[in-house]
Order: sequence, then structure tokens, then C-alpha cells
Amino acid sequence: MNRIRFRKGEQRKFLDLVILNLDSPSLRGLLQFGFNVNYSTLKNYYCEDRLMPEDLFGDFCLVGRIEKGKFRFGFVDRNWGQVKGGKKKKRSKGKT
Repeated sequence: MNRIRFRKGEQRKFLDLVILNLDSPSLRGLLQFGFNVNYSTLKNYYCEDRLMPEDLFGDFCLVGRIEKGKFRFGFVDRNWGQVKGGKKKKRSKGKT
């Protein structure tokens, strides 16, 4: 499953358009349409702290009657941005 990467500010505009098209009172109101997403995760998408999954983006486009070509976005791999490997062990200064 890929993630959708919008330009800065576009993900919020996209979610605002979904809210407007569905006549939802707020971001929390989107959950009444049966989306299987936590509200805190939805807020992270709205604040652009996290990238939206491709299937959720498709569902929002379908329900909100939005053409996918209206917004400029790209796809990134599912594991994009993850840290590889472990952290280096810190040594204590008082070692004898």
C-alpha cells in the first residue's frame, strides 16, 4: 500500500473539499460516513503530519465526488521515511 504525498498545504485543502462536498460539519463528522480511521489519525492527516494512504485517498475521492487529477500529488512507498537499523549505543562518561 502506497502513501499519497501532496504539495505543502494541498492535503489540508483536499480534506477541506471532502468536508465541503459531504456537507459534514467538521473533520470529526467525516467518521459518520463509515471510514475506518481514528480521529487522531485524521487530525494528523489534516495537519499534514502524516501522509495519507492510497486506499483512504481513493475512498475520499469516491465519496466526496472529487476527480483525482484536480490535485497534484505523488506516490511514495509504504516504508518511506523509516529509520533503518538500530541506534548506536551511548557509552557512559564515567567508565573505568
